[in-house]
Amino acid sequence: MTQQFYVSPEQLMKDRADFARKGIARGRSVVVVSCEEGIALVAENPSPSLHKIGEIYDKIAFAAVGKYNEFESLRQAGVRYADVRGYSYDREDVTARGLASVYAQSLGAVFTAEQKPFEVELAVVEVGDSPADDHLYRLTFDGSIADEKGFIVMGGQADKVAETVDGGWQRELNFAGAIRLAMKGLVTDKEAGELPASALEVAVLDRNSESTRGSRRAFRRLGDDEIAALLSEEN
Repeated sequence: MTQQFYVSPEQLMKDRADFARKGIARGRSVVVVSCEEGIALVAENPSPSLHKIGEIYDKIAFAAVGKYNEFESLRQAGVRYADVRGYSYDREDVTARGLASVYAQSLGAVFTAEQKPFEVELAVVEVGDSPADDHLYRLTFDGSIADEKGFIVMGGQADKVAETVDGGWQRELNFAGAIRLAMKGLVTDKEAGELPASALEVAVLDRNSESTRGSRRAFRRLGDDEIAALLSEEN
């Protein structure tokens, strides 16, 4: 009869964390920026259909890096949670904080109980009436949750990208300025120094969607032509 090798709980958790970090670092970065007009979400993603950014509810969006099948299952679960809660209670009861708490519980349970952790990092963001009212939550593979201010950078060369974004971030940026800043961060380690619009996935949570578009749904995905036009604008 063979004996199994003993692995201490500390070493087991460390190995799982290292495994998840390596998987996330292999992905391309995502940048989320809060600005005067709302929240801009920008990802390096050449796929036109496998989205890393998505809508959850009226004023709530989701962004992720890592394994697509894992974060897509989480996104779908978030949409179901938001729909059921909004229908059962009130639409105002669906908040980014509540959704982030549910995601944190799910990620934490998988990390501690399952053999393989999720190789994902998530951002759950909610646009408010003013930039000071925006909520940006970052969730890691082990269920840790952080309330970020101003911007979030995940995946790839996150430290380099975050340094660039931090150097240029201002609350008064418009969408064009926020998207250009995110683009500047994403190309930090690129030799070409730029990315074509077709290599970017961009969406915004429009702070004034009800007055400008007559819709509670603040989420809007941008096409290649609109991305190119915003990148060419001047602040």
